Amino acid sequence: MIGSRSRALRSLVLVTLLGAALTGCADASGADASVEDLGGLWGTQDTEGIASVDLATDGTATGTDGCNRMTGTWEQNGNQVAFGEWATTRMACPSVDTWLSLAVKATHEGENLVFFDENGVELGTLQPNS
Repeated sequence: MIGSRSRALRSLVLVTLLGAALTGCADASGADASVEDLGGLWGTQDTEGIASVDLATDGTATGTDGCNRMTGTWEQNGNQVAFGEWATTRMACPSVDTWLSLAVKATHEGENLVFFDENGVELGTLQPNS
């Protein structure tokens, strides 16, 4: 009787471990199909005075505040984007709002990407470039 209990317990442990291993190997890409990939171009590229940012699949972000060129990194988590530190040129362009270079995060809201500074203050909004 003890031998059959021991075999049953071993079988239960084996099945549990096998299930856990298979779960760990499962494809996580469909875990939340409602989350949209936010990579791509936001804003109108190469339009003087207009901000834009291109979120590349390799994690680099490049763009412009409408005057200065910018480069940095980005990472998506759900509907939010976190930016690394921006490197920017410092051209003297009159009347250009440099808000994009202050962005540390963005949130996908509706069709727009809304950008925020380190204090959570909304800086601006860009639409996808289709």
